[in-house]
Amino acid sequence: MTTAAFDGTQTRDWTRRFAESVYATEAELTALDQRAGDGDFGTNLATGVRAAGLLLDRTDGSAGPAETLGTMATAFLDEIGGTSGPLFGLLFQALSRAAAESGPGLTTAALADGTARGLAAIRRVGEASPGDKTLVDALAPAADALRAAGSAPPATALVTAADGAWRGVRDTASLSARMGRASYLGERATGIPDPGAVGIALFFASAAGTVHALGPLLRPAG
Repeated sequence: MTTAAFDGTQTRDWTRRFAESVYATEAELTALDQRAGDGDFGTNLATGVRAAGLLLDRTDGSAGPAETLGTMATAFLDEIGGTSGPLFGLLFQALSRAAAESGPGLTTAALADGTARGLAAIRRVGEASPGDKTLVDALAPAADALRAAGSAPPATALVTAADGAWRGVRDTASLSARMGRASYLGERATGIPDPGAVGIALFFASAAGTVHALGPLLRPAG
């Protein structure tokens, strides 16, 4: 049975599976970032979900979607160094605000609104555009998919968002980086998916289940 909105328990389960996905793929994320970045993305993302988990453990079981996503935002904005942590925090913050405005449950419309707002904030702060080989290349197609999902239940809409995000991730492998440390590596970063984009795809994919390995998801379709 599908529901028209995620309640607090479903939203918290999503964040818990996201943490599990990060822990399961941390070594792969680190290996990617060692080839196309500073090598610390996997560690930073794991630190973020760990800090968020500790904060969520202090809330009672009645926390709604807005509070849960707001706690995620606090952890990533306040506890994580580097570039990606605060950018993920902006996404969670936008989703939290959209959830608060939509009512007690997290609807597909709120997910679409929050993701679009998060994308706009990240583009504004990070000065990145689609095609720059950043997490924007996964977040933009996820936002498009959620906007196109219409009245579909959140669980269904998030599957399409994850699919769009993974396509965006795979596309980053053929892009030349124009932002971040990867932009200084030139051809050495070619063929390597952007780690930040992978992190975004992990978040949306974790709505449906824990991701245990990146390899099959990073290979081109067909």
